[in-house]
Amino acid sequence: MLEKERLKIVAIGGGSSYTPELIEGFIKRYATLPIKELWLVDILEGETKLGIVGALAKRMVKEANIPMKIHLTLDRKLALKDADFVTTQLRVGGLQARVMDEKIPLKYGVIGQETNGPGGLFNALRTIPVILDIVNEMEELCPNAWLVNFTNPAGMIMEAIYRHSNWRRAVGLCNVPIGMTRAVAKSLEVEPERIHIDFAGLNHMVFGLDIYIDGKRVTDNAMNAIASNKRSITMKNIAELDWEPDFQKALNILLCPYHRYYYKTHEMLLEEIRSAKGVGTRAEVVQNLEEELFDLYKDENLRGKPEQLEKRGGAYYSDAACSLIDSIYNDKGDIQTVNTLNQGAIASIPNNSAVEINCVIKKSGPKPIAIGDLPVPVRGLVQQIKSFERTACEAAVTGDYQKALVAMIINPLVTSDTIGKKILDEMLEAQKKFLPRFHKILGKGI
Repeated sequence: MLEKERLKIVAIGGGSSYTPELIEGFIKRYATLPIKELWLVDILEGETKLGIVGALAKRMVKEANIPMKIHLTLDRKLALKDADFVTTQLRVGGLQARVMDEKIPLKYGVIGQETNGPGGLFNALRTIPVILDIVNEMEELCPNAWLVNFTNPAGMIMEAIYRHSNWRRAVGLCNVPIGMTRAVAKSLEVEPERIHIDFAGLNHMVFGLDIYIDGKRVTDNAMNAIASNKRSITMKNIAELDWEPDFQKALNILLCPYHRYYYKTHEMLLEEIRSAKGVGTRAEVVQNLEEELFDLYKDENLRGKPEQLEKRGGAYYSDAACSLIDSIYNDKGDIQTVNTLNQGAIASIPNNSAVEINCVIKKSGPKPIAIGDLPVPVRGLVQQIKSFERTACEAAVTGDYQKALVAMIINPLVTSDTIGKKILDEMLEAQKKFLPRFHKILGKGI
């Protein structure tokens, strides 16, 4: 167990609009997670937001009357020195790059989304090198720390860490399983604490294989209720389109909101095109939400997380991170759904690949709960996405155009090789300032 009198946590991307939720999570767990120092770190372009969020964080801590010191810095190495836990919640290229991730594919009749399809690929190409730099710095400055990542695309980031670095004290997080559990509880009219779901798959490609209430398996009844009531399990950033009830009942597996991009591709594309012409892409909507949130954060009378934060698609991310840190620190041995090394938990996925699965959380990290294999109807899609993830990681690390092209075209949301190449070339050019590993080919012209 770590020494309580020196517990130091570093949040990279500390100027994020989600940071107040992180602060709230640490405050309510202070009795079991007594943090002496919390460092909020950002880059020069995020300095203004860091100052605003940092001031709110200090007010929240003062209101809670706990001795947690908040530090704000643009010096990442200074912050990382002797850290016990490091969280990453960054967005390389900011919302400007996310707008491109969403808009450019739509021009070619392909879904544009920040973690799926071409948008997910480019998010990975921008972000993986930065995360690997952070890992290298942690090896030098805080070799005993745990990295808790909830930067998207979380699955590909964890795949890159496991395959392209020596760092193993890393866990990825997503709020999707939490949202699914809460939605099932609402459908069944019970408290979320009474629900347990056997989750397995990949990040944003996770399935609920079995559902329990108070330890009793209720999968069949739950799926029938969800299908019959047309209860949608969705998130703020995903259109609430209902599943075909017969499909849900026949599959008898709980789908995550992101599965709509693969099982309702046509409808989701039309919805994205409609939204882009109206309120704008999701990134443009988020830009307006961010402005609203930061205006609220500036209010010196605000001393808590505002309700408006839950309008963001990532609500509960930060609370999940706090729970994970608490469980590792206190060796709780509880079950949480995280992104970690497969280690044989899912038979058809390589042992050294990242998966999203229920784990027992101990001070030594997550221990995956083996499920054998995924059901045949969903296994092939998961394997295809894993092939895409691995190829995308290689492209991000090497800056290899050919690997990026293959990753683009094998993604199931890309409809042809010709269209895939056009999207790749346009996005490489549009985002070249965020893709230094591709500068060699971009300088020559594609």
